[in-house]
Amino acid sequence: MNKILFCASTASHIRNFHLPYIKALNEDGYDVWVATNSDKPIPYTKGVVAFPFTKSFLSPRNIAAVFKLRNFLKRERFDKISTHTALASAIIRLAVLLLPQKQRPRVYYIAHGFLFSKKDGFKKWLYLLPEKICAPVTNMLMVMNQEDLELAKRYCLYKEQLHLINGIGFNSDKFKLLSSEERENGRRAMGFSQADFLFIYAAEFSKRKNQQFLIKAFATVANQIPHAHLLLAGNGALLEHCKKLVKKLQMEKQIHFLGYMQQMQELYPLCDAAVSTSKVEGIPFNVLEAMSCGLPVLLSNIKGHRDLVENKEEFLFDTEQELCKKLVKNAVISAKPKDWTQNIKKYRLDVVKYPILQLYLQ
Repeated sequence: MNKILFCASTASHIRNFHLPYIKALNEDGYDVWVATNSDKPIPYTKGVVAFPFTKSFLSPRNIAAVFKLRNFLKRERFDKISTHTALASAIIRLAVLLLPQKQRPRVYYIAHGFLFSKKDGFKKWLYLLPEKICAPVTNMLMVMNQEDLELAKRYCLYKEQLHLINGIGFNSDKFKLLSSEERENGRRAMGFSQADFLFIYAAEFSKRKNQQFLIKAFATVANQIPHAHLLLAGNGALLEHCKKLVKKLQMEKQIHFLGYMQQMQELYPLCDAAVSTSKVEGIPFNVLEAMSCGLPVLLSNIKGHRDLVENKEEFLFDTEQELCKKLVKNAVISAKPKDWTQNIKKYRLDVVKYPILQLYLQ
């Protein structure tokens, strides 16, 4: 029986994005394990081991994790490793580097958006250098957008194979438009009327997702669109900081914190437009899910976002001033639902799942 290890910084990442693949590999006869920040059971796996990762790459805890993972890999003798998220992927691959050549498993690294871009200049080496160091044990690298493909080629960030994949697949069947009556009732239950214009941003509160930028921009134009509300869904390290910022800006009546939402398919159809101010993306699930519900989108002009929309002038922004103009324009004209079918169909789970599984079998 082949043994494969899935590795990511958090268990939630595995549960939210990789269960369809773990299930399929398990049914195909693989002995599937998971290494993440928690040892709580995960469906379709034989074992889950906890290797807590610290966001500071050079933290002594991460260095200790490298050696613990090396011993774990040496003991368990995995045939393959599927690794995700930048920090966990670097640590697990450093552990593989410490193994004798003959004991190294094949490493399949799915980059959910490199933490650097073409424009970053010298500072990109903070994130690029670990990728370069780990490249000799990265048998297969899968990237999700055109810029990351170019970066992987330019800096040779893989050992054998490089593939462009259309994300890891989102379940579009869950996200549908509501009838006018269902929409009105849902909004009323949340305390909003049909006259209100609801912007939504669902993401972990972090520097990468950049909610502070959106909060400041929305506050700047809030008096021009008093009927508009900004809904922020999610948890994270910067949640309390963002709440304090909203209070400082006296925006509590128009900016609302919803906490972690498991059923986003019930929330998106109640909203009028989606926003993302993220700094780095691969192919973002939150945007695809919003588009599935027909929401107009306002997106930071970054890789991953650029791959999803064709009309850059209408949907992308670079500066706070550009975002402010787009917030006002959408709320004032009450932007209508859009048909994104052609944009998102290639990112559906039923489209990408089989090709990715075929790559795992190589």
